[in-house]
Amino acid sequence: MGNYAFGVDVGGTTVKMGLFDEAGRVLDKWEIPTVKDNDGESILPDVAKSILKKMKEKDISEDDLAGIGIGVPGAVDGEGTLIGGAVNIGWKPFNIPKVLSAYINVPVKAANDANAAAFGEMWQGGGRGYSNMVAVTLGTGVGGGIIVNGNILTGATGAGGEIGHIHIEDNETEECGCKNKGCLEQYASATGIARLARRRLAEDDKPSILREGHLSAKTVFDAVKAGDEVAIQIAERFGHYLGKGLAAVAGVVNPEVFVIGGGVSKAGEILLGFIEPELQKYVFPPCGSVKLALAELGNDAGIYGAAGLILQNKK
Repeated sequence: MGNYAFGVDVGGTTVKMGLFDEAGRVLDKWEIPTVKDNDGESILPDVAKSILKKMKEKDISEDDLAGIGIGVPGAVDGEGTLIGGAVNIGWKPFNIPKVLSAYINVPVKAANDANAAAFGEMWQGGGRGYSNMVAVTLGTGVGGGIIVNGNILTGATGAGGEIGHIHIEDNETEECGCKNKGCLEQYASATGIARLARRRLAEDDKPSILREGHLSAKTVFDAVKAGDEVAIQIAERFGHYLGKGLAAVAGVVNPEVFVIGGGVSKAGEILLGFIEPELQKYVFPPCGSVKLALAELGNDAGIYGAAGLILQNKK
């Protein structure tokens, strides 16, 4: 069995790819456009073509390859079948390894993109050294990936780890993107933090730098760092919701660590200070030893995790 693996992360605009050695080092990384025409029918052929070109360039044969791992934006079962399709890229349900290995005759493993990113963080990022972790992605939405004893928890229909849709607030009047009301995502995502900020600013006229310009998760945490009192109150509300949500998750899967990533995590360590006390306030005490850490791999978590699906299982 070969000593190299390719990690592929299929996104809505680009497909990121990386070549890894068996120690998990990235030897080369690049991306190609995601061509979504005709239900995304050329995406996998394009991926295969790009990998074959890279193999030729690096003088790597099929025998040198342990396999190809691929993360995709949709629910994927243990066999690598995309269950409900992938709306963002036009894919209908199909078995990904079967199609991709027809182009390159090596083992192929497929996973949901958030789960692949979680696996990457456990293997080579903020969760290194742990085998029970939950990755929390705070981006446009709130995504999650659950790793139990080193394995991705996919669930019955591949939707395991969707922690953004834990119901956290009974009094919410606005709908979440999932059509429910009061989901964690409505308070802890980048858009959720901006909503909390707008609501807080509407409560009174207390002076705040946030009244001066564009409201975003970044401007809120920049204002927190500048000591802005109103911004600190917004961050405390964010911490309350996320801490409470993570306490619920901790009681179910009892992880060693929560690894926090996504655009909001760029605020850095200060973020964790707002989540930790609320997590400890609500957590079931035997699960209270769980740590909080920041993700380390950024946008490369997906390619690392995809390659890790192959290389970690090779041992």
